[in-house]
Amino acid sequence: MFVVTLAGALYSGKSLWWSFAGALFALIVVSVLWAWMGVNWLRIRRRTLTRVAYAGQTLTEEFIISNLSAIPKLFVEIRDFSDLPGHYASRVVGLIGGNKWRGWKTSTFCGWRGRYTLGPLKVRTGDPLGIYQMERSIDKINNILVYPAIWPFGDFPLPAGHLPGGTALHRRTHYVTTNAAGVRDYTNGDVINRIHWPLSMKRQRLTVKEFELDPMSEIWIILDLERAAHLAAGDAGRVGGEAVEVIASATGAFVLPPRTDEYAVSMAASVAQHFLKLNKEIGLITYSHHREVIACERGERQSNKLMEMLAVLQADGVVPFDRVLRAEGAQLPRGATLVAISASHDVAWALAVQQLVRSGQRVVAVVIDTQSFGSPLSSQPLITALTHTSAVVRTVRRGDSLSAAIDGSA
Repeated sequence: MFVVTLAGALYSGKSLWWSFAGALFALIVVSVLWAWMGVNWLRIRRRTLTRVAYAGQTLTEEFIISNLSAIPKLFVEIRDFSDLPGHYASRVVGLIGGNKWRGWKTSTFCGWRGRYTLGPLKVRTGDPLGIYQMERSIDKINNILVYPAIWPFGDFPLPAGHLPGGTALHRRTHYVTTNAAGVRDYTNGDVINRIHWPLSMKRQRLTVKEFELDPMSEIWIILDLERAAHLAAGDAGRVGGEAVEVIASATGAFVLPPRTDEYAVSMAASVAQHFLKLNKEIGLITYSHHREVIACERGERQSNKLMEMLAVLQADGVVPFDRVLRAEGAQLPRGATLVAISASHDVAWALAVQQLVRSGQRVVAVVIDTQSFGSPLSSQPLITALTHTSAVVRTVRRGDSLSAAIDGSA
């Protein structure tokens, strides 16, 4: 319209045409300046209350958008490009007065473990008539790690006829173990709960207890992540297709995504947390796209390492579970406890468990029943074979509480 009126003004020279051309030119300039000012003198702050969450928890984000100029902003459209499933932080904010701010909170249910990014943002605004729009990108991103869901165990079954522990190594440790080594005088930094109060009163000086390492307290989780062994419920194909929807039970409790790999990883995380709370040394072995090993250790640092790895592991391995058990079990110390977790229905890994038991290892076999996830093949022959190996066998089916499955009440 501006071009037409300008041409008319130049051709005819009449003032009416010049008035129209001038008004349209002013409208264009004002629209561009208004849109430009709309995406400038603007500050957006997002704050994540936590950078770590567990599957089944809710993540909360706070957004504050501030107008740093004296000119009001009629509207600001904020588009968020976070990749956290179910996270919808995009918003259109209405009138923001001069030197004013607006804020809001976004809550997202974390249904899937993994490492995700929050951001970047894209801000768009325009003039009141919608003639011109301008946008600006804010490339800053925050990382969020969603750990696997944890299920508490009242007690964890161990093979009958075996006592945990063994001959002391006569190696002092700052951890509290079942092997008392003696006492010594108190030094700065010793924790109060290790003070031997009766002996301290008798000696009239503070005395603390010392402990030695328990050599047979090692617990190894061996997790099967072979791609061919895992299924997603309702999916005729293997794991690796599009994500299925996370659902909740009728009671509102969190239910694991209907995929065998999610059940296996959550079981591994739950076992690790159970024994770390008991101050046991625990390690992890798994074969995804390559061999992953976390050496046995105890404490909060070990918990963080295990959970960070389990959060991002994918079922994309190619090595059958029986080969993993044979290769890794031969390198573990005699008397160690192995927690083997697999969704494979191949009886071959029951034979590998039998070999490990004969070698002196204690084995707890956790079978994810793929038939409950829609597989036509039954895991019953495998479960029957495992029960004849002197290993403790637990079966987990779709919809089961992992706590009840381990306690034997599922």
